[in-house]
Amino acid sequence: MSEMEKQTAISAVDDLMNTYCKECPVKKQLRSEKGKLSAHKFCISECSIGLKIKEIGRLLS
Repeated sequence: MSEMEKQTAISAVDDLMNTYCKECPVKKQLRSEKGKLSAHKFCISECSIGLKIKEIGRLLS
């Protein structure tokens, strides 16, 4: 992966997180009811945006 492609991927992750994750009501609710770990597990294993971020991250490694 070229440096330009890496920057594009990082920018895509940043955009997704700022658009969807920053004010996510599901994440907020899970954190208050079940804690940070439970919310994080939901985000990386069930949330469509979280799965997309995870997929992009795999491309970077």
